[in-house]
Amino acid sequence: MSDNDIVHYDENTVTFKYQESKTKQTVTRTLPVLKFLWLILQHVLPKGLQRVRDCGYLRGNASKLRQRIQILLINTKNWKKPKKKDKPKAIRICPCCQHPMHCEGVINFFSRPS
Repeated sequence: MSDNDIVHYDENTVTFKYQESKTKQTVTRTLPVLKFLWLILQHVLPKGLQRVRDCGYLRGNASKLRQRIQILLINTKNWKKPKKKDKPKAIRICPCCQHPMHCEGVINFFSRPS
C-alpha cells in the first residue's frame, strides 16, 4: 500500500482504497486507526527477518517431507517403515520370434575405438 492509497485520515479513522482480488475493482474502506495499523503490521516484518513459509519445512517443495513428519508425529507408537516395492524388470520382446530377450550388456557404438 502506498501513500496515494490513503484517501483521508483523522484522529479516529483512516479511509483507504485497495483492489479486491476476486472482482479486480477498486474499493474504499474506512477503519479505526488501531485496526488499520494492525492490518498493516501483519504484513510488515522487522528488518532481517524472513517469512517462515519461504524456508524450512513450510516451503512449497517440501510437501513429501512434511507428510512424513506428520505421519511420525501422529502415529509414533504404531508406525512402521513402509516396505520398499521392487520394480519389475522391463521385458524386451524380440521383434522376429516374439519371445522375451535377455540383455547381456550395452555397448555405446560411437565410443568404441576404431
